[in-house]
Amino acid sequence: MAVAAATGTAGNVPELTVSELAFAIKRTIEGAFGLVRVRGELSGFKRAGSGHLYFAIKDANAVLDCVAWRSNLPRLSFEPEDGLEVVCTGRLTTYPGRSKYQLVVERMEPAGVGALMALLEERKRKLAAEGLFDAVRKRPLPFLPRIVGVVTSPTGAVIRDILHRLADRFPVRVILWPVLVQGEGAAEQVAAAIRGFSALPPGGRIPRPDVVIVARGGGSIEDLWAFNEEIVVRAAATSTIPLISAVGHETDHTLIDLAADRRAPTPTAAAEIAVPVRADLLERVTGLGQRLDGAILRELKARRERLAGLARGLPEPRRLLAVAAQRLDDLAERLRLRSPGAVVAGLRERLAARAGRLEELVRDRLARGRLGLEAVGRRLEPARLRERLAAMAGALDRLGRHLESLSPERVLERGYAIVRTRPEGRIVPRLAALGEAEALELQFADGRLSVLRGDGGSGRRQRRASDRPLQGSLW
Repeated sequence: MAVAAATGTAGNVPELTVSELAFAIKRTIEGAFGLVRVRGELSGFKRAGSGHLYFAIKDANAVLDCVAWRSNLPRLSFEPEDGLEVVCTGRLTTYPGRSKYQLVVERMEPAGVGALMALLEERKRKLAAEGLFDAVRKRPLPFLPRIVGVVTSPTGAVIRDILHRLADRFPVRVILWPVLVQGEGAAEQVAAAIRGFSALPPGGRIPRPDVVIVARGGGSIEDLWAFNEEIVVRAAATSTIPLISAVGHETDHTLIDLAADRRAPTPTAAAEIAVPVRADLLERVTGLGQRLDGAILRELKARRERLAGLARGLPEPRRLLAVAAQRLDDLAERLRLRSPGAVVAGLRERLAARAGRLEELVRDRLARGRLGLEAVGRRLEPARLRERLAAMAGALDRLGRHLESLSPERVLERGYAIVRTRPEGRIVPRLAALGEAEALELQFADGRLSVLRGDGGSGRRQRRASDRPLQGSLW
């Protein structure tokens, strides 16, 4: 819809709605600017959840908003970043919802190789500062791997070259992880393949490779850019399986080459690095076997010569055996004289002699015992025994009466008393042994009396003899 120029009064200007004006401007801009190419610096780059890209390109004096639909992303050969100078090809349009114009980008490429190289150098410095390229992180390759993992495109010539070279040198089992090696999503697939091989458990359903080759044919820096992406470099640096990088030709260099454990100039060279030549190994093993056989023969010869030299210094063995044989004969003769029968006969004679002596000794002992027994019997006649027992009973009775007369109770009955200290119960044999004791106990024949020591040495009675004593009897 054309917009009439304002002439005359305001009432002659046609009245438009906001939408009519906005879409009129949209058609005008899209008709005037079809396919355009714009050069500028990326700014405000972001990826929406839908997969579309929103950003702006700018120069010193202006800013142009841009959008790249998800369907056009496979055409991108690199990962856009803020500050990168690019050339965007697309169509200019407007967004009526916000009254602004924008460029719908159909293709985007760096403004030149210099821009990509600058980005590559910046990324290289960043990853190197993190230590991802340090030599101490690199692991030695296995000498003879049983299984080789390959990360590459399944349809290119690279995988055929690798398989052909491995079959020529040393046939091993190859596990291919197919990936894109160029374009949108290539970096993510390569990184996922490297991490996938590392995650395989030993002895699992899928065999775990002993070495992994990441390979791609030659191309421009844009074609190889997926192997410069940070996600691929980090996956290669953290791989738990030794990794060989074989990206591009000999003159091509990518960041994965620096993070890998070994760089091969070509995919074919990677196969040569991964396995040795079987024929060379057989030849080497054969040579080593021959050298081992020769060494064994030389050692046996040397030992044989040494044994012969030592044998010359030894005496004749038969002479040594002659002395031993003579001694053996002598011992056999002595053994014959000392046979079991002769030994038993000698022992029997000695036993008979000793038995005779023992019989005489027993007979003599019995005779002496019989005489002693008769003497004892005479002393133990009944009359004499009764007289002796009566005399012993009279003596025992006299001793009993004498002991009874000397007992303490008989002494107390004659008017004596026993003096003890209280409460110790110590007997006081004389006045000097009394000491400072105040309480005393007097024992009479018919009871005990407790007294207290008073003036002049006389004590007063505390309790009658028939009363209960203050302290129990110590007898």
